[in-house]
Amino acid sequence: MKSLRTIALKEAQSRISPEVKAPAAKISEFFGVNVFDKKKMKDFLSKEVYEKLVSAIDQGELINLTDANQIAAAMKSWAMGKGATHYTHWFQPLTGTTAEKHDSFFEPSSEGPIEKFAGSALVQQEPDASSFPNGGIRNTFEARGYTAWDPSSPAFIMESKAGKTLCIPTVFVSYTGEALDYKAPLLKALAAMDKAAVDVCQYFDKSITKVNASLGIEQEYFLVDLSMYNARPDLALTGRTLFGHMSAKGQQLEDHYFGSIPERVFTFMVDFENEALKLGIPLKTRHNEVAPSQFECAPIYEEINLAIDHNQLLMDLMEKVALRHNFKVLLHEKPYAGINGSGKHNNWSMITDTGKNLLAPGKTPKNNLMFLTFFVNTIKAVHEHSDLLRASIASVSNDHRLGANEAPPAIISIFLGQQLNEVLDEIEHSRISKKIKEDNALWLGIPKIPQILLDNTDRNRTSPFAFTGNKFELRAVGSSANSAAPMTILNAIVADQLVKFKAEVDKLIKKGEKKDIALLTVIKKYIKESKDIRFEGNGYSQEWADEAEKRGLSNIKTTPKALDAYVSEKSTDLLTRLNIYSKRELHARHDILLENYYKKLQIEARVIGEVANSMIIPATVAYQNSLIENAKGLKELGLDDAALSTPVSIINKLSQHLAIVKNSTDAMLEQRKKVNTIEDTREKAIGYDEKVKSYFDEIRYHADKLEQIVDDSVWPLPKFRELLFMK
Repeated sequence: MKSLRTIALKEAQSRISPEVKAPAAKISEFFGVNVFDKKKMKDFLSKEVYEKLVSAIDQGELINLTDANQIAAAMKSWAMGKGATHYTHWFQPLTGTTAEKHDSFFEPSSEGPIEKFAGSALVQQEPDASSFPNGGIRNTFEARGYTAWDPSSPAFIMESKAGKTLCIPTVFVSYTGEALDYKAPLLKALAAMDKAAVDVCQYFDKSITKVNASLGIEQEYFLVDLSMYNARPDLALTGRTLFGHMSAKGQQLEDHYFGSIPERVFTFMVDFENEALKLGIPLKTRHNEVAPSQFECAPIYEEINLAIDHNQLLMDLMEKVALRHNFKVLLHEKPYAGINGSGKHNNWSMITDTGKNLLAPGKTPKNNLMFLTFFVNTIKAVHEHSDLLRASIASVSNDHRLGANEAPPAIISIFLGQQLNEVLDEIEHSRISKKIKEDNALWLGIPKIPQILLDNTDRNRTSPFAFTGNKFELRAVGSSANSAAPMTILNAIVADQLVKFKAEVDKLIKKGEKKDIALLTVIKKYIKESKDIRFEGNGYSQEWADEAEKRGLSNIKTTPKALDAYVSEKSTDLLTRLNIYSKRELHARHDILLENYYKKLQIEARVIGEVANSMIIPATVAYQNSLIENAKGLKELGLDDAALSTPVSIINKLSQHLAIVKNSTDAMLEQRKKVNTIEDTREKAIGYDEKVKSYFDEIRYHADKLEQIVDDSVWPLPKFRELLFMK
């Protein structure tokens, strides 16, 4: 009987890529065809309702039910014209994936069947809230929850071979009003940042009335042949390989990065990019990443809420399209031990409604003072709330990646580059000049800051939060994460810091200080106070860990303890004061994240037990038995002990490793049972982290030793060389 591995290898070697055709010759001709964007809104709506909807999108104005009815009718008409038969409220519950419940436009009536879509159905629906993670906010018997339309993110049509569905982006809240998703808190954080930033912008430009946070999300991922994925229970059930010795060739030759894209992979990329572009996702870049079978795609930056919706949609789309190509997309942060994992670099900035990037230095002292205001306040915000930012990127899968010589460490620091560091040092130590220039503008002793080009500052891949020319790059976000979590926190802490900044500046102005002097005085103070968070060196080094400890920076390496920042007094005060979370919501999310952490480790422990006991140990024993028969045969032939030494030596090695795998697996499973009796969620998560997960590496080490000894033809699991190098 052929093993599943043998069948998988044969299938993988015989793959033929499907034919892929672009919808049109130029991307510009089909970009956004499946999106109910402003152009289509204008075509399907009256001028009055169109202007109200645009106002709702741009300014957050409320839409009344009469207008909602017309918008719903227009959406239905457009969607049905493209072949849609159903609609759904598309939302982002705290499962980490997206969710949808489809309803048909079709309704029976006394006058015969009709297609109907009312404004009330557009604005609000009622999916079951009890079965989603809620952290105790909802009882199991309390099922009611609501999805509410988010007009700022356009509706779109999701296509499949079986049909088309109109998808309406929404928030998801409980019957009692608490947020049960990622989007609702994000929208609140963006509103807080907008107001705080506009208030500060008024010091420089009275015409600025809105500030949008912008975001570009670089998405890293692995591809593996579907048959080999299905032959690996650990990959299929946990998203990562819990066993497997590293291939003799890995990424050490550095020949995969930016290399020629394999044809089968290229075909997949073109296919999913076409689908993404039809959905208005502005993908710009594709390339091979550092590790074998690792790749990246990246869009042009967008308004942050839309960028996150698009990234969530993109991940879902990639997985669906991959199946057409007999691939499986691996979005886990560390699917393979021994090579680089995957991240989701979040490139964040702030853009005014006048088109100015607040993190782009200008040519004049006034423009540079405006840049420094937002630049330094961001640094100060991260310094003040680094533990909360660390909590926002914490997960069981990201723990494998952070600090693993490929991603930023768990210590939150900021990289600015030599030039900007020197600028801040000069401001910190220089005297504020009050000399009046001929043009009556105050020259405040601000150093000259040239407009920073993208290549002006070298990148530091070990920095969690790096300035890269006209934006900050949060590099610590995991590849499977919903970016709404860290972006909610980043925008919230910056908003809070800007409010504090304005209060300090206004206080000085009331005391008679000139505005520009007051601004620079507070900036100088913040530069000095936040200096410890700035670091330009190697974040992987022990020297930095030691130095960070001296500076008072946290180094929280595991998720259960990192998550404590969500419910600290400091974080609770900040997030409730800005009305982003209630105290109840914060404790609920803390509980949900801890529960998610231990449940994933619970699954991994069970999979390790199953694979070790039902696959690895039997394969090893079968090979050991064949060696024993070999040794018996050699002895029967009358050969001396020297001739028997080789099979006996291998048998002994197998026995040693086998015993440790078996005993450690049994001990781990017993420990898991004990930890399962712990009722407190945090203590259970820590128990799994410290008492159950601690067995994983030992079991794997000895199982991987067996993989190197056992006859390749009987080893049951596809090996790393097959998973990584079979394109």
